[in-house]
Amino acid sequence: MDPVIIVGAGPVGLTLALALARQEVPTVVLDEGPGKEEPRPARTAVLRPDTAALLERLTGTALDHHGVRWTGWRSMRRRQVVSEIAFAPDEPAPVHIAQHVISGLLRAAAADQPLVEIAADSRLDSIEQEPSGVTAHTRGPNGTYWRGSYLAGCDGTRSTVRKLQDIRFPGRTAVERHAVAALRTELPWTDQALLHRMPPWRSSGPFAGEVTARPLPDGAWRLDWLLPPGKDLVTPELLVARIRETLAGWTDDATPAYDLLDTGVHTVHHRLARRWRDGRVFLAGDAAHLLGALGTQGLDEGLRDADNLAWKLASAWHHGPHEALLDSYQAERRAVVAARLRATDQALPGLRGGGGLRHIVPGTARGHDALLTDGHLGRGALGAPGAYTASPLAPRHLQGEIPVDTPRGAPVTDVQVTAEDGSFVRLRDRLGRGTLLVLLIAPGTGVWDRKHWVSAGVMPRLAAAVTALPHPAELLVAESYPGAPAHSVLLVRPDGHLVTALTGVRPADLYAAAEATVGGAVEEGVGVEAGVR
Repeated sequence: MDPVIIVGAGPVGLTLALALARQEVPTVVLDEGPGKEEPRPARTAVLRPDTAALLERLTGTALDHHGVRWTGWRSMRRRQVVSEIAFAPDEPAPVHIAQHVISGLLRAAAADQPLVEIAADSRLDSIEQEPSGVTAHTRGPNGTYWRGSYLAGCDGTRSTVRKLQDIRFPGRTAVERHAVAALRTELPWTDQALLHRMPPWRSSGPFAGEVTARPLPDGAWRLDWLLPPGKDLVTPELLVARIRETLAGWTDDATPAYDLLDTGVHTVHHRLARRWRDGRVFLAGDAAHLLGALGTQGLDEGLRDADNLAWKLASAWHHGPHEALLDSYQAERRAVVAARLRATDQALPGLRGGGGLRHIVPGTARGHDALLTDGHLGRGALGAPGAYTASPLAPRHLQGEIPVDTPRGAPVTDVQVTAEDGSFVRLRDRLGRGTLLVLLIAPGTGVWDRKHWVSAGVMPRLAAAVTALPHPAELLVAESYPGAPAHSVLLVRPDGHLVTALTGVRPADLYAAAEATVGGAVEEGVGVEAGVR
């Protein structure tokens, strides 16, 4: 069968390629550039723990060696600390890392992966779809025709794939603008991020009263100053003056020594593609959505797109297309991003002075600070990973379903599990292999040799039920899971989202849930043309 064609060799495209290779699917990545990315220290990303873990699985590299995992978060208003959060050493925390470093790690992993071919200097100029596949033509030194089973457009804001498929990209332009500087200096905080609103040294000029500082490796920091609405020019002289003023204000002294590494102006747009699927063509990352105000991170969401799409394309590649499963990519991911955009657009008027939230948050600085903190730390409506609660893949009418601390459709908590070979691993380490995960909660198994309990109690019956599922599945055992009683069974998707939690071993319910998760039976007249509407 033909490989999957991926247009765009940025972090999202490379992540999708490696995620497919992990599931034994070959890919061709069309890179319009020369095969490397220019270092830009001021262009960074904040990754939530689960997306950071995704990159670590695919690259085999701990991101802590290349970025900074925050030890805490501090919010200030004028001269007062409004809130302070400290992360324990074993507590999940955001990771701040330069985007070119992410790309470099992914490119290195792709170079060692025989199932991934990267075609440099290959600019897409046409796409043709047929019932059996896709043909893409590229121009440039390596211009040629490429034949693929599916095609994924991960080619950024000005996506050629999106334009060729005539997919509209409505939304709002310049929702926020930030002046950005990456510099190496010594600040009073170590590996702790800071949001400072209305700093007392605020002066005149094209700057609003908000600055964010995020740590980077080797004593470097990224500083973002919110700019007021409009198109006021930020000159190098104005930016240097603001850098010196800000550093002096934070250190209560003359401006400390600093080494300026990179600068820029970051403009945040909010846009959402009308369709994320057109037959055998899909959109992901900035090609499908733009967001980023109030701390939300577009790259983080793009990586979630790749994780969601990979296991569905892999299933179609290995087992034949199932339109309901492929359609669910748009249904799930577009709904989550749309909800985040709505929440951000509703919050912006109150947080930026319009008063639009006073009926919800009575105009208090602390209430506004809580919303901003949620966005930056990946919590609440503005920042938390989306849950696929209304997914078309969600099972219905399970008699034995029980609630746990993870809502149905949300990312599972990372716990230690015992694999089928008796080894102790993290639950997240088993994700992304294209298999469903069946997790039995069995207190005490961690202190007994596996040979004593693998054939005792409910294990034989559960193992038989897992073998009979309509999709490959792996049986895992955990001592505990938040909110799950002993002997309950959790079904987890390949991308780490909870399908259901059942009380005890219920083969019929488990089978029904697994069947729904992989698209169920196609109803007559439904699904076959859904992706082409």
